[in-house]
Amino acid sequence: MEFKDYYSALGVDRTASDDEVRKAYRKLARKYHPDVSKEADAEQRMRDINEAKDVLGDKEKRAAYDALADRVARGGHPEGGFQPPPGWDQGFEFHRGPRQGPADHADFSEFFSSLFGEAERRDAARQNYKARGEDHHAAIEIALEDALNGAEREITLRAQTVDAQGHPQWQNRTLSVKIPPGVHPGQFIRLAGQGMPGHGGEPPGDLYLEVRIAPHKLYRVEERDLYMTLPVTPTEAALGAQVQVPTPIGGLVEVTVPRNARNGLKLRLKGRGLAGKTPGDLYLLLDIALPPADGDDARKAYEQLAQATASFHPRQHLGV
Repeated sequence: MEFKDYYSALGVDRTASDDEVRKAYRKLARKYHPDVSKEADAEQRMRDINEAKDVLGDKEKRAAYDALADRVARGGHPEGGFQPPPGWDQGFEFHRGPRQGPADHADFSEFFSSLFGEAERRDAARQNYKARGEDHHAAIEIALEDALNGAEREITLRAQTVDAQGHPQWQNRTLSVKIPPGVHPGQFIRLAGQGMPGHGGEPPGDLYLEVRIAPHKLYRVEERDLYMTLPVTPTEAALGAQVQVPTPIGGLVEVTVPRNARNGLKLRLKGRGLAGKTPGDLYLLLDIALPPADGDDARKAYEQLAQATASFHPRQHLGV
């Protein structure tokens, strides 16, 4: 049996604070959760991450594990594979977290079971264990239109359960989700009671869905603001113009392009982003589109423009 380095599993130093451990866990969980990850080994990595978090996120387990790691570093275990030395946990008392039960660690490694499994089984047998179910997290991707207008959608998630024999297994479940208008990337939608079952008659946990918005052909989303590239002609940019722009909720709005507008100029349409207590804005980024000189009239027009603007030197700042 191999000695497992839980600090390496989370990518943190041994001196990492509790907050650093939690942040590292959340970052890796978002990357490797089987609901969203495309990594081939996502399920195994997620099991390793959960196991490391279970130990390093518990003060008693972490202290005992650190003491054992020190003994291992000094060569304090038999050759031919790791085995926990007799009495290695003397002086340490282990507690389950507030949302963990005896079956929650069924898919953890042999290493974990050899250290903490028996202690937890003895503890569970000594008491009528009661605890609220564990909260679960998942990510969902929605269309921008659903974020703007709100919607009700059915989603399918993969969830880990434990069968009657205590063996872990993955199963799909379909849930109906109400998406409120104005939801933005990174926001969580809470589904009460859709987390893990409780123990001893206690209520189940909740499911938190982290919102992600799918790429849109016109708009880019940042928090509650929307950004759109607005093509304009050189004459519209130079002379100013009134142009029509599609809005995210449908319809057109007339926008003033100021005279001598430069490429990349940002125009703001207040309150036309995602809804909210403080609605977001719609920003239009001007993109000067050059007409092709593919005809006699166009070439003549460009030649006349060149003569009229002969004193204009766009590369003067380059020293040429």
